[in-house]
Amino acid sequence: MREIIYADNAATSWPKPPEVVEAVGEFLRNCSGSPGRAAHKMALEASRIVFETREELAALISAPSSEQIVFTKCATEALNLALFGLLRPGDRVVATTMEHNAVARPLYYLERHRGIAVTYVRCREDGSLDLDRLRQTLIEVSPRLLVVNHASNVTGTIVPLAEVAEMKGPALLLVDAAQSAGALEIDVSQGLDLVALTGHKSLLGPTGTGALYIAPGLEELIEPLGLGGTGSRSESLEQPSFLPDRFESGTPNTVGLAGLKAGLNFIKKTGLARIREHEKGLTALFLEGLASIPGITVYGPGDPERQTSVVSLNIAGKDPAWVALELDRRYGIAVRPGLQCAPLAHQTIGTYPRGTVRFSWGYFSGPSDVEMTLVALKELARE
Repeated sequence: MREIIYADNAATSWPKPPEVVEAVGEFLRNCSGSPGRAAHKMALEASRIVFETREELAALISAPSSEQIVFTKCATEALNLALFGLLRPGDRVVATTMEHNAVARPLYYLERHRGIAVTYVRCREDGSLDLDRLRQTLIEVSPRLLVVNHASNVTGTIVPLAEVAEMKGPALLLVDAAQSAGALEIDVSQGLDLVALTGHKSLLGPTGTGALYIAPGLEELIEPLGLGGTGSRSESLEQPSFLPDRFESGTPNTVGLAGLKAGLNFIKKTGLARIREHEKGLTALFLEGLASIPGITVYGPGDPERQTSVVSLNIAGKDPAWVALELDRRYGIAVRPGLQCAPLAHQTIGTYPRGTVRFSWGYFSGPSDVEMTLVALKELARE
C-alpha cells in the first residue's frame, strides 16, 4: 500500500495511537466477557474497562460524576437520544444554521411528526455565531432547548460555549461536540446540560463508540430510545430509572470502549493543550500556503485561533469531487468533498449545493503532509 497523506480526520481519525490498536486486540484475545452480566473473571474485567472508560471521559469534560456519561454507538445516536427523548409536542427549539444533519434531520422529523417548533439562527458567512442575533432570538422564542454545534465539521468554526451558556436563560443547552471532544477543552460546569460526543474522531478511539453527557436531574426528563437488559434490576420488568442504566440497554461495545479508554489515556498523557497547539500550527501553515495559490477560495474564519484544524476550500472551475479524486489518485491525499452531511452549513457559507473540498489535520499529521498537499493543490489549480 502506498503512503497516504491523511487529511480526513473530521470524518474519523487515523492513524490511531498504537495503544488503541493494542487495547482492542488485547480485549479480543483475553477479555471478551460481557460486562455486568456475570461474576467470572472475564466479565469482571470487561466491567472494569467500561467503568474506567466512563471515568476517563467524565474527567475530560469535567463532569460531576461518571454516572452522567451514557455510552452510545456514536454522536448521532447521542443527539437522537437527547432530541427524541426530551422534546414533547409544542416544545420550541432554537438551533444554528451550522448544524450537522445529525441535529437537522431529527429536528426536521420532530417538527413534522411531533409538533415541535424549530427556529434557526443564521450564522455569519464564515460560520461564526452572531451572539447578538442569538440573544434576541432566545428572548423572542423562549425555547425549551437550545442546540449549538461546538465546532463546525465544514469550516471548523468554534462557538464560544461559555458565552452561549450565559445567555441561554431557562432553556436547556445541547452541545454537539462531535468535532471538538479531544481537540478543544470542554467544561460542562460552564452551564452545559447535554453534550453529545463521538469516540472515533479526536478522542482517537474506534468507530462504534460515543456518549451523551446528561446533567444531574435531567435523566428524569428524557425517555430512553430503547429498553431491555441492563444487567441490573433483572427481577423487574420496569426499566431502571438511574443512570447510566436507564439509557444503556443491551450488551455494550466493550471492545470499542477498551480502545476508547486507550485513546483517552493517550490524550491525557500527551496533554490537550499540546494537541491543540500542534493542530493550530498545521492549520496556520496550511492557511498561509493556500493564500498564495491563485484560484483557491477558503471558507471559514481563516484564523487558527477561531477554528479547529478543519479547512474547506474550492478551486475555481474545478468540481470538488474531481479535486478530491485527483488528490487521492495522483498524490495519495485523502480528503472529503461535497456537503459533508451539513447542507444548512453550506447554505450559510454560500457553497450549496456543490459543496467544498474539506481538509482536516490531526495530531499525527506533520508539516511535511501540509507542504506536500499545498504542492498538489498548486498543480491542480494550474490545470
